[in-house]
Amino acid sequence: MPRLPQKGPPKRRQQKSQPRLLKQRRKRQRKQLQPKRRRQPQNQRKQPLLPPPPPPPGGIPTTLAQHRAYAASKSTSSVLKQLKHSTRTNPTNIDKITPGNPSNPENVKRVEKILTPAKWKYYFSMADPAYTYTNFLKSVAFFSGFCDTYPGKDSDTICKKLLATMFAHFAQETGAHDKKSSIPEWRQSLVYLREISCTETNTISGCFYNGDCTNPVFNTVFTCGKGSSNGFKAYFGRGAHQLSYSFNYGPFSEVMFNGDPTVLLNKPELVADTWLNLASAIFFFIYPQPPKPSMLWVMDGTYVPNAADLSAGRVNDFPSTIQIINGECAGSSTSNAAQNRINYYTAFMKDMGLDTKSSVLKCAGMGAFDSSSSAGKTEMYWVADYSGKPVCQLVPYQTNFNALMDGVGFDQYVKVCGNVF
Repeated sequence: MPRLPQKGPPKRRQQKSQPRLLKQRRKRQRKQLQPKRRRQPQNQRKQPLLPPPPPPPGGIPTTLAQHRAYAASKSTSSVLKQLKHSTRTNPTNIDKITPGNPSNPENVKRVEKILTPAKWKYYFSMADPAYTYTNFLKSVAFFSGFCDTYPGKDSDTICKKLLATMFAHFAQETGAHDKKSSIPEWRQSLVYLREISCTETNTISGCFYNGDCTNPVFNTVFTCGKGSSNGFKAYFGRGAHQLSYSFNYGPFSEVMFNGDPTVLLNKPELVADTWLNLASAIFFFIYPQPPKPSMLWVMDGTYVPNAADLSAGRVNDFPSTIQIINGECAGSSTSNAAQNRINYYTAFMKDMGLDTKSSVLKCAGMGAFDSSSSAGKTEMYWVADYSGKPVCQLVPYQTNFNALMDGVGFDQYVKVCGNVF
């Protein structure tokens, strides 16, 4: 018997017939089985395939991408890769580095374990207030290769040796050297932010350190800032390691400010007045200066002296770091300054629980680092190719373009070979 319509207004949606429902269901099923097509933005839509460009004549790169690939092909040396690893940086979240922070990087935690806030005050009780424990931790965090983890080795002991070495040089470079003080000289460091007698506003010619500012070899790349010191900014010693000269401020600025050398060349006072006063010391410590190895590699054992090094007395111990800094070990007898550094190093090592009985602390008569050294063979600077080809090559002598600062885009290579594409 047919159903009677219900009373009241008719429903808006009428029941669909069975055949029609079945047809729509099958249509939906077919649609679900088909992959969804997303509409791409105009600039991302698939373009017709084009044949690859022909290789450059004679294998010479002609585009920026080709030059970067060429630079990468020339940067495969195991020593260069190891150097890049030891000088790597970690600029992220530096402002979040604080003592005891559980998120601090591993190398910072290692330093904190050895160098507590109380120990910092003990070592540097006479320090200028601008030198702070937190800023030292920030500097360690930025340079990940300092007090790094050494697989299969005692990383804590290596870190202690690095700290003792660095602090001994602090004591000589920035110490009060007050023999009448009740505080021993090895604990009198970080007194000075700036080289003695030098200020940001004085006109003492001995504080200029800018004679190279008119030399196109340096000034083209590391252009000195304009100032009242003979027309330029003054680049006298600043910070814990007394960073000096424009050709040191420029590279340090490149490392700290994303490849920009002009920041510290225009504002060298930042090396004294900010956390860079300690970061500059670690920068100087971990970067080699061919034919000199880095102080880091000398003290952590990565530097391997060859026969010429051993004959000249250049070994993996503290006196070699003195020779790297200023050659104070070259004389026939140990200078007072060099002996001070050795005494300070011995004191710091003892306080950190390490003895120096097996150390080679002979300084006098050490030969200067030269091209005969194993460190003098490391090709880590870019220069235009000798053959005249529009490419660059790596060389073992110093130029303004350091491959350790290349980054993933081989920026240093691009700077020196940038006129060829």
